[in-house]
Amino acid sequence: MHHFLIHKRGDQVGVATTDIAAGQQVVGVFMDDDSELTVTSLQNVPLGHKISIGVLEKGGRVIEYGIPIGIAPEGLTEGEYVHTHNIKSARW
Repeated sequence: MHHFLIHKRGDQVGVATTDIAAGQQVVGVFMDDDSELTVTSLQNVPLGHKISIGVLEKGGRVIEYGIPIGIAPEGLTEGEYVHTHNIKSARW
């Protein structure tokens, strides 16, 4: 059973398809080839919210759907809850 979906190879986040608990080992599925990835969640991630699937350096661009959706001023760690507290718009 999967817990999150990753839209495209190269994306840095997946979208939770169920509530994810902190410390839970969760499986994600890449939608473009059905391959799987397992990460351990560092925080609770609510249904429909994002989870980081890898490490991103400070100021790095957050990629989803194959396009940048924002910037992570402090970077991201694998399994981290990704939301407005740790990503900022790249537009302004």
